[in-house]
Amino acid sequence: MLRLLQSLPNKSEKIGVALSGGVDSMVAMDFLLRGGRNPTAFYFNHGTGHGDTAQSFVERFCEDRSVPLNVGTISSEKPSGKSCEEHWRDERYTFFDQYPDHKIVMAHHLDDCLETWLFSTLHGTPKLIPYSRGNIIRPFLLSKKDAILEWADKHSVSYVHDESNDSLKYMRNRIRHRIVPEALKVNPGLHKNVERLLREKYRDDKN
Repeated sequence: MLRLLQSLPNKSEKIGVALSGGVDSMVAMDFLLRGGRNPTAFYFNHGTGHGDTAQSFVERFCEDRSVPLNVGTISSEKPSGKSCEEHWRDERYTFFDQYPDHKIVMAHHLDDCLETWLFSTLHGTPKLIPYSRGNIIRPFLLSKKDAILEWADKHSVSYVHDESNDSLKYMRNRIRHRIVPEALKVNPGLHKNVERLLREKYRDDKN
């Protein structure tokens, strides 16, 4: 079951999905469509081979479902001393900032929160993924990855897999594939702990 941290915007407000083609964002889109919403898709191409493949997938999906689509691309060179991940993130936000009239849903979930909390804790500054940033909202922060995969299977949600998510050269993936499994052996209740922190920070409303 997908659980929301806070209620979605009113149906009178424009809503969008940061649609990457991956399972998380495709499930978020499916959730909104099944809920009677008319979301706009926002796809950002990072200029990689997978980016082109995913863009084609997203374009076909949006055409088949009559979903409006806006596409963004990298607009500047990566500054020296900045990681690719940081540069891509900043470029994505610059793209999303161009649409302040939309509440754009990003499909971060509870497992993402756990990874971020562990990563930041290891650096001495524990942090949670924020629910919102400007016109960005993250309503699925209480949903576990397993629930997202179950939704995709139950509703036959199609998606593409980004193989870079398996590469340990990215720190996020090292946390996900190496540290989180070991941390859960030490404390199997970590998801509940992070969920409690989220609820305390955002004072969950009736969801």
